[in-house]
Amino acid sequence: MKFIDMDLSDPILKALDQKGYHTPTPIQAQAIPKVLDREDLLGVAQTGTGKTAAFSLPIIELIYQIDGPARRDSPIRSLIVTPTRELAIQIGENIDAYAKYANISHTVIFGGVKQHSQVQALKRGAQILVATPGRLLDLIDQGYISLDDVKLFVLDEADRMLDMGFIHDIKKLIKMLPEQRQSLFFSATMPDNILSLSKTILDNPIKVEVTPKSSTAETVEQCVYFTNKPTKFKLLVHIIEERGIDQVLVFSRTKHGADKIVRSLKKANLSAAAIHGNKSQNQRQAALKNFKNGKVTILVATDIAARGIDIDKLNYVINYDVPNVPETYVHRIGRSGRAGESGIAISIAEPEENAYIREVEKLTKQSIPVENNHPYPQTDKPMTNAEKKEFEKEKQRRKQEYFANRKKNGGGRGRNSSNKKRMSYS
Repeated sequence: MKFIDMDLSDPILKALDQKGYHTPTPIQAQAIPKVLDREDLLGVAQTGTGKTAAFSLPIIELIYQIDGPARRDSPIRSLIVTPTRELAIQIGENIDAYAKYANISHTVIFGGVKQHSQVQALKRGAQILVATPGRLLDLIDQGYISLDDVKLFVLDEADRMLDMGFIHDIKKLIKMLPEQRQSLFFSATMPDNILSLSKTILDNPIKVEVTPKSSTAETVEQCVYFTNKPTKFKLLVHIIEERGIDQVLVFSRTKHGADKIVRSLKKANLSAAAIHGNKSQNQRQAALKNFKNGKVTILVATDIAARGIDIDKLNYVINYDVPNVPETYVHRIGRSGRAGESGIAISIAEPEENAYIREVEKLTKQSIPVENNHPYPQTDKPMTNAEKKEFEKEKQRRKQEYFANRKKNGGGRGRNSSNKKRMSYS
């Protein structure tokens, strides 16, 4: 199947052709026809599968068919809610590209910056609104946003939304939406609390699942370098220089660690920037922009900050700190090898992290090849009793914190929406 075989209008096909997109990814091939048929959709898809286009293309098409070109008084027809500022911006950029010739108006709102320019954009009219929960509710409360005309609602990255503590905001938002609407719900994972939330939003949905649970992208080549803590940074520099890497996303476990890595990289005459929750929105946007345009070679990020990063043809991801939760590893390496492109994921493991590599292999049911040909091999020196004790203590603390947050932010009983009327654009 090609995009030209779908019921997409010429202006949208022209925009896709200009970007060199001709063949839909599996989730796009399954989801787009169902959304165009105005079905509710439950999408289970890992990062990098092309799900943004899976919902944005049919949304643009439906609005183009019903409303036509944007007017100054165009109401909000579609609301797309996503957890992070970076992801909201990325979705906005994709809509901008796909709606280029359809003349569908859209805007993006998020917190961390002054609201004036966002309010002015809303006053000019937006048929598609992309938003993070906090700023969205703020502007609704101030009277700048009405959801009365929303016909298409998208909740993206639902599992991350709950992990970040947005469950109450989402429940509040759902009550504000019109009953007669089409809803699309996307999540990389589908535990019980996410499934429960989906039942409060969707009406007899079509389920689309394109990847096995907890699997890594087939297009990502993986390897692990074992080393010791004192030589870890030296090995990072060695890998970057030996492979001639000109663009790489490096993952740090903590915000402090990310800043420390950046300082050390700059001392080694390598261009780097950090992106994490302690950075201002302007700093984060500047770092991401410089990374995309090549001014910065190395972007060091924490997990939450990196979730919304979508870089075309990003070849390299490096786990400087191996995550103790194996599902996080899957999400991280999915930053490369996106939408069918190839990628390389490298992990640098110190002795305390060897067990984490084994946990990842157990989850994904595949061995990660070991790269032994490097100047900083891991010694056989065992950890001291004090080091073992500290390691186990930290491991348990992080696991307890992770699962406690999931339990706290999840749950909720689904309401019966079987009586909800099929939406109408009239």
